[in-house]
Amino acid sequence: QVQLVESGGGLVQPGGSLRLSCAASGSAFSINAMGWYRQAPGKQRELVTTITRAGNTNYADSVKGRFTISRDSAKNTVYLQMNSLKPDDTDVYYCNVRARVVGGLREYVYWGQGTQVTVSS
Repeated sequence: QVQLVESGGGLVQPGGSLRLSCAASGSAFSINAMGWYRQAPGKQRELVTTITRAGNTNYADSVKGRFTISRDSAKNTVYLQMNSLKPDDTDVYYCNVRARVVGGLREYVYWGQGTQVTVSS
């Protein structure tokens, strides 16, 4: 079992920046990929960005050039640096981790509790 703890959300003015963090903890697990999704009320959760074990990244078109994902493998922590924020970025952001038990083959998907990001003047 993997537990995820998110932090860093809040209220920011348009054009501002925020940094989200998500720390994974548990025993005997190996992370395949980490990422961030976001969801507005009444809408489907959508991909923001992911980073694989090898460091390959993927971004939604709407955030390319503004958001940057990074990972500290030693700390099992993923970060999302969000710059040039827009009101349309207002959502609940969820950390996502795909991991497997050490020695096992099956991949499990874990979600953080979500953190609110509000971009407003």
